[in-house]
Amino acid sequence: MDDNRRPIKARSAGWARRITELLVKKDLSPNEISVISIVFALTGAVVLLIDNGVAGSIICALAIQLRLLCNLFDGMVAVEGGKQSPIGSLYNEFPDRIADSLLFVALGYAVLQPGLGWFAALAAALTAYVRVFGGALGQPQRFIGPMAKQHRMALMTVGLLLNAVEVIYYATHYVLLLTLALIAIGSVATCVTRTLAIAKQLKEAGHVDQ
Repeated sequence: MDDNRRPIKARSAGWARRITELLVKKDLSPNEISVISIVFALTGAVVLLIDNGVAGSIICALAIQLRLLCNLFDGMVAVEGGKQSPIGSLYNEFPDRIADSLLFVALGYAVLQPGLGWFAALAAALTAYVRVFGGALGQPQRFIGPMAKQHRMALMTVGLLLNAVEVIYYATHYVLLLTLALIAIGSVATCVTRTLAIAKQLKEAGHVDQ
């Protein structure tokens, strides 16, 4: 098992393996699937900017799930489908950072808190930086939370669906604001927990700073 691969339970599901086989037969590369994930994130972001009400929230939530499916299948097509490429690691990381940023910045503007949206995007990107930096130091990459990518996307999805209900009854967006704040705070906390885990491992290994 690849220590630097995000653990996802759905990989062992029959439906996931069948879809992976279909994608391999269609000759769709994992890098192309990674790029498609950005398209879904951009679609969700634009829709949310246009309409932060019921329809926009539901469509954005759906776009997030499609983005996550792309994140699942790009890795499965690459590894299980035997279609890894020399630049696959780049496509595995950069589209995720772009997708996260698009969604969180759009969420910030949707609740009239663009600064918080940009901060959440930065904090989310830093969680990945800390993880990859640990890998550069020779450690297994840690995907621990409390606000790893899957947690951020799950929270935003739930927040959007609750917002659809809130809009109907109260015509407000407090749930979305709370969602964005939790993503930002949780991402900072994740940077801290991952950094502490790296530091602990370095001390245990007797690492000497050059």
